[in-house]
Amino acid sequence: MIKVNVILNNIVWKKYLKNPHNFIDKRIELLNKRNKLFKRNSLICSLLLSGTKEIKKLNKKFRKKNKSTDVLSFPFYEKNKLNKKINREKEIYLGDIIINLSKVKNKNNSNKFKEELNKLWIHGLLHLLGYNHKSNTGYLEMQKLENKFLHLIK
Repeated sequence: MIKVNVILNNIVWKKYLKNPHNFIDKRIELLNKRNKLFKRNSLICSLLLSGTKEIKKLNKKFRKKNKSTDVLSFPFYEKNKLNKKINREKEIYLGDIIINLSKVKNKNNSNKFKEELNKLWIHGLLHLLGYNHKSNTGYLEMQKLENKFLHLIK
């Protein structure tokens, strides 16, 4: 089971989503109900809903890139270490995801906004689960899982 601790770091998010916590919680509930993976474990992460300044600062500090981005993920474990922990432990903290409101709100309507938000937090979650898109194979594998997870939360 996946659990997400939603942290609202930028109140402007409420202009686009009345209750960001409920929005994410409902999608996580659907994902947990429809996904066969991780039934034996509690996989926990934090999702920080932030703005351009904050994400740029984090991107510079941790990735040495002095620019804004749409999503950042900070996994606690590499994929092979995480897989070992999943086999041994019931509760595991996966890491942190940060999403930039400015990159999400460029969508013209609320449905597009919500679709983009879903894409970004799922993308971040997959990074926490050890997936990456550094190679073409990794990119295709990650894209396939993103599409699967997006379908599960509709």
